[in-house]
Amino acid sequence: MNGTLQYTDFFNEVRDVLYSRSCDVMNRQRAEALETFMRVGFPTRKNERYKYTDVLQAFAPDYGIALSPLDGNLPQYCYRIGDAPIDVAQYYNCIADREDAVVCLNTMLCVDTVLVYIPRNKCPDHPIQIGNILKGDRDTMVNRRLLIVLEEGARADIIITDHAVNDCSFLTNQVIEAFVGDNSCLNLYEIEETHLLCTRYSNVYIHEGRDARVRHTSLSLFNGNTRNSCTVRLAGEGAEVSLNGCVIADKMQRVDNNTRIEHLVPHCTSNELYKYVLDDNAVGAFAGLVYVKEGAQKTSSAMTNANLCATRSAHMYTQPMLEIYADDVKCSHGSTVGQLGDEALFYMRQRGISLEEARLLMKAAFITEVIDMIPLEPLRDRLHFQVDKRLRGELSKCEGCKLCK
Repeated sequence: MNGTLQYTDFFNEVRDVLYSRSCDVMNRQRAEALETFMRVGFPTRKNERYKYTDVLQAFAPDYGIALSPLDGNLPQYCYRIGDAPIDVAQYYNCIADREDAVVCLNTMLCVDTVLVYIPRNKCPDHPIQIGNILKGDRDTMVNRRLLIVLEEGARADIIITDHAVNDCSFLTNQVIEAFVGDNSCLNLYEIEETHLLCTRYSNVYIHEGRDARVRHTSLSLFNGNTRNSCTVRLAGEGAEVSLNGCVIADKMQRVDNNTRIEHLVPHCTSNELYKYVLDDNAVGAFAGLVYVKEGAQKTSSAMTNANLCATRSAHMYTQPMLEIYADDVKCSHGSTVGQLGDEALFYMRQRGISLEEARLLMKAAFITEVIDMIPLEPLRDRLHFQVDKRLRGELSKCEGCKLCK
């Protein structure tokens, strides 16, 4: 059964509870997801998109599964501007990969759903922040869903944060679907600050219309075992996407970022920049694919993955890829893996900077490029502060906290 039996058994046990605590839009998807989950099983490392992640190991423990007490009314978890109606059925689970067992498991078991809906030509006055706080007295699995719909000409800044406040093991399985209409703009930020016992799987799917603009930034500041996936479909001419990420990992932490950008029509632009700072025995992985469909002429794409291994025991795996079926394109990709420069360290030591502080300054400077690309100044300043704390080891002091009193 490839690791699926415990979850199919659990689904059958709690089927009535799931259906009673959710809404029709979500419930209509569960049976198909269950059938696919049983058929395909959890992906192995032979699956190209999961090459650097052991999914079976992550989902093998017997977690308790959180079933939140919804009342069957989806808008209870809804952010919208005005009273414009929306047919959620035409969006929910429509661009997520229905052949991915991790996504199917989410569709089967999820009752926690947030809808962010911005009607035509509207823009919230302030960024929207969604805080996810993992808290419990036993090891727990959480399946959550986020649906973002921006109609034509809409704009939104959405910040998603992950925190854990107990020293239990938590497994988060998250699916985000974002529909960005013609001439709309979405800035989406994911920031993880959990602890070493947390495992996080995040699958993001973005569909862009004509002249749409999307910036997705993923920041792994403290974690246990993280696997982030982002799939973008540029379906309207003139669409642009920027995928950026930074990772700071040490101890035995692991972070795997996997991206796929599909240029489906002409005159679209994509840019990627992912940077890793790895210390101790940390393991990082980046795999990015840019796919240019036949006929998608005048495509412009650039992908960069730069990595800093501060110790010889840290490991980085990197695999940038291009798949091009059009002849009038401008595409580039590259990756680097390096260590702290002895000459630069020597230079700073000669000016009275301690070795520890010099190493910290070099790591911070390496990460700065990603953070400086964030257009929200308060968020940018806060992240610079958080990165400094993280590199000094201060974020890890919050492990197992009981929240501020």
